[in-house]
Amino acid sequence: MRRRYLAIGAVVISGLAVSGGIAVASNADDDASDRPISGAALSAASAAALEHTGGGRVTETEVGDEESYYEVEVTLDNGRQVDVQLDKSFDVVGDKVDQEGSSDD
Repeated sequence: MRRRYLAIGAVVISGLAVSGGIAVASNADDDASDRPISGAALSAASAAALEHTGGGRVTETEVGDEESYYEVEVTLDNGRQVDVQLDKSFDVVGDKVDQEGSSDD
């Protein structure tokens, strides 16, 4: 009887380990769940981000970013990229320079 319980326990534990591995593997690519901003929200978010950076061009957007409701990536004329964080009302709540561009910064 004891062997039977040990065997059942081993099957349960190995099943949990496999299902846990699947859960980890499914979260390995965070970019797979990224959703771009669309419609009127895209226009409003782009305008707010470009006003904040003083120009450039919108090169990527995301709804539901881990840091804010909207994220707009703006590439400036000097090559630097700025991630502009916006709330649901398209107010700027932060920014982050992603990449240094020219050497004359």
